[in-house]
Amino acid sequence: MLLCLFSYSQAKDEPPDMWDEDEQEEDKEKLRIPDKDAEFLLQEIVRDRSLDDYLKSDLESKKSDMKYKEMLELVELINSNRVLVVSGETGCGKTTQVTQFILDDYINRGVGSTCRIVCTQPRRISAISVAERVAAERAESVGNGNSCGYQIRLQSRLPRRQGSVLYCTTGIILQWLRSDPLLSSISHLVLDEIHERNLQSDVLLIIVKDLLHMRDDLKVILMSATLNAEKFSQYFDNCPMIHIPGLTFPVKEFFLEDVVEMTRYQPQNRDRRSSWKRGFWQGHNSRPEKEVKEAEYREMWPCFARTLEGRYSHTTIEALEKLDNDDKIDLELIMALIHHIVREDEDYFASFFVISALHQSFPSAHTFPAVNKKKYKMLPVVSSLLLEMSVPSCSETAASFVKKNFPLFFMYRVRPGKCYHLYNNLRASLLDDYQLPEIMRTPLEELCLQIKILKLGSIARFLEKALDPPTEKAVNLSIKNLTDLNALDHAENLTALGIHLARLPVEPHIGKLILFGALLGCLDPVLTIAASLSFKDPFFIPLGKEKMADMKRKVLSRNSKSDHLTIVNAFQGWEDAKQRGARYEREYCWDNFLSANTLQMLHNMKGQFAEHLMHAGFVSSKDPKDPKSNVNSDNDKLIKAVIVAGLYPKVAMIRPCHSKKRVKVYTQADGKVCIHPKSVNSEETEFNYTWLIYHLKMRTTSIFLYDCTEVSPFSLLFFGGDITIQRDEDQETIAVDQWIVFRSPARIAHLVKSLKKELDSLLEEKIRNPAPVDWQNRQSKDCAVITAIIDLITTQEKSTGTSRSYGEKGSYIRALKLFY
Repeated sequence: MLLCLFSYSQAKDEPPDMWDEDEQEEDKEKLRIPDKDAEFLLQEIVRDRSLDDYLKSDLESKKSDMKYKEMLELVELINSNRVLVVSGETGCGKTTQVTQFILDDYINRGVGSTCRIVCTQPRRISAISVAERVAAERAESVGNGNSCGYQIRLQSRLPRRQGSVLYCTTGIILQWLRSDPLLSSISHLVLDEIHERNLQSDVLLIIVKDLLHMRDDLKVILMSATLNAEKFSQYFDNCPMIHIPGLTFPVKEFFLEDVVEMTRYQPQNRDRRSSWKRGFWQGHNSRPEKEVKEAEYREMWPCFARTLEGRYSHTTIEALEKLDNDDKIDLELIMALIHHIVREDEDYFASFFVISALHQSFPSAHTFPAVNKKKYKMLPVVSSLLLEMSVPSCSETAASFVKKNFPLFFMYRVRPGKCYHLYNNLRASLLDDYQLPEIMRTPLEELCLQIKILKLGSIARFLEKALDPPTEKAVNLSIKNLTDLNALDHAENLTALGIHLARLPVEPHIGKLILFGALLGCLDPVLTIAASLSFKDPFFIPLGKEKMADMKRKVLSRNSKSDHLTIVNAFQGWEDAKQRGARYEREYCWDNFLSANTLQMLHNMKGQFAEHLMHAGFVSSKDPKDPKSNVNSDNDKLIKAVIVAGLYPKVAMIRPCHSKKRVKVYTQADGKVCIHPKSVNSEETEFNYTWLIYHLKMRTTSIFLYDCTEVSPFSLLFFGGDITIQRDEDQETIAVDQWIVFRSPARIAHLVKSLKKELDSLLEEKIRNPAPVDWQNRQSKDCAVITAIIDLITTQEKSTGTSRSYGEKGSYIRALKLFY
């Protein structure tokens, strides 16, 4: 028997390389459309009678066994309505069949050349796989001028321009709207998987609803799972709906009370707690709405417990209350459940965190000796892990999977299933029916810039039209953040910087990081950092080898005290290994727990970023490694300063801990936070400076900084917020945004403030009129200002615990010459 612990969930920081390489990306695709694709996308539809005849003849040759009567109702509904909602269970075929029904109907009526269908997909991998499936069903190859193709970020295989179906990601359509706000070359727009409610699809719904008032010839088909199809129909003025039936096997659900009853499990060494201090929704950082739910649950528990009497044993009810009051995952209970499943000869699927914990504790489990160990093999199959394990000899495909890191398992429901929940039925009844739409739970800065670049008017008024509008507070905060970033002015117009940030396919702070990397001559390493922050880092977590992986990452950090520079070092090592040959590349990735697929993706993204910078005028070459753009790429201190320029104000303060085991870290907004265990700084006890810059902060059992870089005072002074000079008890101080304070001699403080003003002026001019810095002309003021600041940052002496900072005499002299 093969027992697989399988995870479908992925967190933001999960490493790649196991399943769909692009599953995590959530489609952040707003890259410039390549010239080779733009001609196709903006093709005007003009009837071509000779093409009509050819398409009709081609269809006749393929349809000998097609059941056209089954699609007549759908086609007639599409033809007679401007908007139609098509609902159906996953796997019913709506994604692959609806587009073909439309195209074949047009071809059959002799007007195939006027049909141009675009179908959006929420993920890159689905756009490719669906296009390939449809092409195969039509006895064609995908793209190559045939009837079906796809376009995704960094890749496209385009179909013929007329009489065609194009599957693309939602971001591609949003990019398309910049060049053609009316989508005038599209006859049918199919929005697939809209029930997922990601940020871009919700925005596209608003745009399409407005677009229907300007284009009476556009057909819109909304495709959704059956969960909430009615809601989309109501949003589009109660448009008609049609349901496509599909074969779905029933799934029987078991809850915690059932699991305890069937396993007869009794929790050991636990005190029965009646105070309900913590529950399912509560923790150290509970939110008000979760506290309300917990109070509701607590109030309903006595009644629920009475309903269990007679159906479940007294010991089960007693165990249920003990388990329900414990905030930890009970691995022994899961072991007992697996034991039961093994005896029943069933399959089992679990979450990532459970699998990781079980993998460590499984060898010592006491529940399995009674089962014949030759009957089963434990395989922890998780999308974020590269596994070193023996694979059953009967599976050649599985063996290939381990050797080549190639996706192996695909999900097909082939029989009735069973689902075991480790929470009780009462909690299940109080859970939300759907996940909160992304537009209501994520930062909106990137979205706000897209609204402005697409000239969709007031941000707040546009977002009010959403299916589920974000709160006014969230919208105002995003606008304020963009104003503080100087991406929007106070009239909510895009600034010169805002225009550049809106055109980059990353969130605004990462976009600013990219621009500063170009302007300060350290392009290649900064693009590596930007690509990893906007996609994911290339490291993976091997089960059972976590400490070894942490050690490798620590070695790659080269004592930089920076997760971001660690990725730069890992990437450069990969490039060197790749140049030596495929075998060296494989060995390098394997030895350092790196994903070659993700590294290649980062490489491709860097090329796209550099190409955009070249077209915008910031660099003279689309090669990220162009020497003219990398005169300072060996300067780690400058790269750290550029990270500050991009990620500020995400700053944390380091305070030494008396135990010397681990430092204490604080942020202005949250107070004490923790450095995530995967960070190279997680166990660091000695830092040169007392400040960290970070990108991702997440709240779980505590607030964790998932990535961070130690930065110097001068980096914060020159590339942080506004600076002020103060006098405090006979001591001159200089402060960034009033709260990051350094002691400094008056002469140095005033010099820094003057240089900061010159730098801000220079960078603003470079943003307004992009041009590469001429590093050969050291006498120019541009080069002199930047060089002086780079010298100050580079030669800054090691900071003390009081954050006192000084520079080398020569650097100050060169800087002073600019003003005196």
